[in-house]
Amino acid sequence: MAATFRRRLQRGAASTAVAALVLAALTASQAPGATGAAAAKRRPAPPPADVPIDGGSAYYTDLPPLKSPVPPHGSPHTGKDPATGRGPAEAGLPTTVLAAYRKAATEIDASDPGCRLPWQLLAGIGKVESGQARGGAVDAEGTTLRPILGPQLNGHGFARITDTDAGRYDGDLTHDRAVGPMQFIPSTWSNGGPDGTGWGADGNGDGKKDPHNVFDAALAAGRYLCAGDRDLTAQDDLDRAILGYNHSDEYLRTVLSWYAFYRNGTHEVPDGKGVLPVHRDAGRSGDDNGGRSEGKRHHGRGPGAEPGKSPRPGGSGKPGKPGKPGKGQQHHPGKPGHPDGSRPTPGGTQPPTQKPTPSPEPAHPTTLVRVGDKDLTATAGTEFATPPQVRAQDAQGKAVAGVPVRFTLPPTTGARFPGDATTVTVTTDKDGLATAPTLRAGDRTGDFRIRVSTVRHTAPAVEVGATVKAKPAPKADKLARTSDKELTATAGKAFAEDAVEIKATYQGELAAGVAVTATMVTNDPQRPVENDKGPYFKDAEATGHDGDKPVRTLTGLTTDANGLLKLPKIYTDAHSGTFLLRLTTADGAVLTVKLKVAAPAGS
Repeated sequence: MAATFRRRLQRGAASTAVAALVLAALTASQAPGATGAAAAKRRPAPPPADVPIDGGSAYYTDLPPLKSPVPPHGSPHTGKDPATGRGPAEAGLPTTVLAAYRKAATEIDASDPGCRLPWQLLAGIGKVESGQARGGAVDAEGTTLRPILGPQLNGHGFARITDTDAGRYDGDLTHDRAVGPMQFIPSTWSNGGPDGTGWGADGNGDGKKDPHNVFDAALAAGRYLCAGDRDLTAQDDLDRAILGYNHSDEYLRTVLSWYAFYRNGTHEVPDGKGVLPVHRDAGRSGDDNGGRSEGKRHHGRGPGAEPGKSPRPGGSGKPGKPGKPGKGQQHHPGKPGHPDGSRPTPGGTQPPTQKPTPSPEPAHPTTLVRVGDKDLTATAGTEFATPPQVRAQDAQGKAVAGVPVRFTLPPTTGARFPGDATTVTVTTDKDGLATAPTLRAGDRTGDFRIRVSTVRHTAPAVEVGATVKAKPAPKADKLARTSDKELTATAGKAFAEDAVEIKATYQGELAAGVAVTATMVTNDPQRPVENDKGPYFKDAEATGHDGDKPVRTLTGLTTDANGLLKLPKIYTDAHSGTFLLRLTTADGAVLTVKLKVAAPAGS
């Protein structure tokens, strides 16, 4: 009994010191380059906002499993993961969720290396905020299969925030709710950022900022944690960052517990197969609306605890046997004298512990490689003969199958995938190949680049060049009149309306869209040039402007869909005689038409 009482005292004393101990251990282990001089150069991180990122919503209080050389009998949270046979079940992170955390940390490391954001910190927050998106209940793009909504922020146990998004994100038209895998309140996502535009981010490159998408939410959370030039290897910065998410000491200790646990090793589990938490913080209320907890709320009591009774040490209501932890018992890392969370045995001796071995990293593509070294080409309005294609491979050059790959067209092109889509996502086959669907060129000509990137991984994007060429000019190798009627008029008068109609053909087929030039020429078979007298077209009909100025050469005339062309009205001056109208195409087709002009009667 004395030993049990002593352990209770140790547990109570540790509650005030656990954060400092864990932070000290983590800082020492992950900050080999964080010297005192470097810390002095950074600017102080800002204090937590008045309204936390998640609005002070309820969170899951489940703690990591106790590290023990012998897993407690029947415990669902210790021993090997039955789905993978690797590590504790609680160390299994859903594939897409894990990829989102890693991708976010990689992007932030590239843009803000001084922050030193570990992806395990995002995983710790994701665990307490949404149970890793309900155990990985997301689609291939990383969007939750159904919304994860926190309780209504109506001031009863939480912050009071009246509706700011017209229900866009949370479906609530009276108050806001925390939304998505990382539980952002809509006002913070949309306009609560440092520049007034919000913390919302596009983590998967689809052009949208969606708090219900784990890639977007993880990147936004990472940027918030790094705000104010924070260095997360510094204790005060890490403390401020987490408290800014939810200003609660218990929240801080819970996140740090999972952070330390995940740093000891994780492994992938299929989406939807992650361990779901069941405990929520006590003293808070509100419906979850199908969001964070799928079962009965326990408000800090262990499973099966009776209302009004506090659980005994160990969390199950039953004392543990000497030398063994109680059933379902959990731990806080950082107990006095044992930063790894192990417990001393009566008499002060420490049993040998099994050092968790980090699971090997799953195979991820480290490179996307273009297939084919030539850019794609197509004529405007036609399909590209070869679709864009890339190969995903690992560091050893081996193909990686089952990788979602996104093909994105730039806004400057008229090219489109089926369904008029500008982005498509396909999965690599057994040979690591991702082949986009048929790409059709639009009417806009020129060069453009197709961006190809992985959805779940951090492989650098590649680009595939493409060119849309103009349609070749229609050809005609023969011009002919559609009538053999003689063309006559009296000097000073006009020929009949639409007197001249021609037909263009190419290799015996009607030639549509052929450009034709019409010129009134001199009667010189050796060198015909534009005539300065005789029949003419009017300036208004030739150019569309007012005026009667004679025009004896017309360009820009084209045959219609049937290969036909009717010339504008032809006028005559005071000269009589036989004149020539010469019609030509760029391909060398020529037709000469005689125009006879008679002198006026009595002249």
